[in-house]
Amino acid sequence: MKEYLIAVIAGIVQGIVEWLPVSSQGNVALVLTGLGTSPDVALQLALFFQVGTTLSAATYYRDDIVTALRALPKWHPDAAYNGDSAVTSYLVVACLMTGLVGIPLYVVAVDLAGRVSGGVFVAGIGVLLVLTGLVQLAPKSGSAGMREDPTLIDSVLVGAVQGIAILPGVSRSGVTTSALLFRSYDPPAAFRLSFLLSIPASLGAAALTVADAGGLPGVSPGAALTALLVSAIVGYLTIDALMRIVDRIPFSLVCFGLGGLAIVGGGIVSVAV
Repeated sequence: MKEYLIAVIAGIVQGIVEWLPVSSQGNVALVLTGLGTSPDVALQLALFFQVGTTLSAATYYRDDIVTALRALPKWHPDAAYNGDSAVTSYLVVACLMTGLVGIPLYVVAVDLAGRVSGGVFVAGIGVLLVLTGLVQLAPKSGSAGMREDPTLIDSVLVGAVQGIAILPGVSRSGVTTSALLFRSYDPPAAFRLSFLLSIPASLGAAALTVADAGGLPGVSPGAALTALLVSAIVGYLTIDALMRIVDRIPFSLVCFGLGGLAIVGGGIVSVAV
């Protein structure tokens, strides 16, 4: 019974924090450690439980996924970033960059980097988001802040910074959304592209974890399924709520709120890890 209670708690935390600029991996690992799980297993479970919110994102953005899949047969290098092929190219290139950056970090330095600088990095993202909010208040000209379609440069940049987010304490949604915002993307488009990219990235991280642990990392199949279902349901509700907020209030306020949360969360991770 205790194992299932821990799974429910972890699923709720994962479902809430996945979309916020505070590390879901770091926060879930801290919660699991506080509930008696060993730190190494907690870190592995935190990566594995991201599959639940992957289901949330896949369900919420199912139309975008269908569009990307339908564009595959018509994909051509000369028109890789034109029309419906743009999202397909973005996901493929960004995932390749994530693997190139993330896998070596996971293998070589995940524990050390998490203990040393993870929380500081999250707080730094919070500062960037607050600065983004200040930029949003400044008068804009032309199409600044209105981009929606990804380019090759965006794919490489966002994929690379997402690779860094495999380190404990680094917020995947925080670094990818911030990168897109500073590339002058429209806020809802920045969140959409960030959350779409979380689908293959989280599946890859979970597969890496299972392969590294030689199976489910320290949890029974029943408890793992419980955590995934809870995180999927909570994640869908929270991603919908966040997108409604982004659509209805000035984005500068969103940046200030999320940035402040990231600064506080990063400070907590720095002290606790």
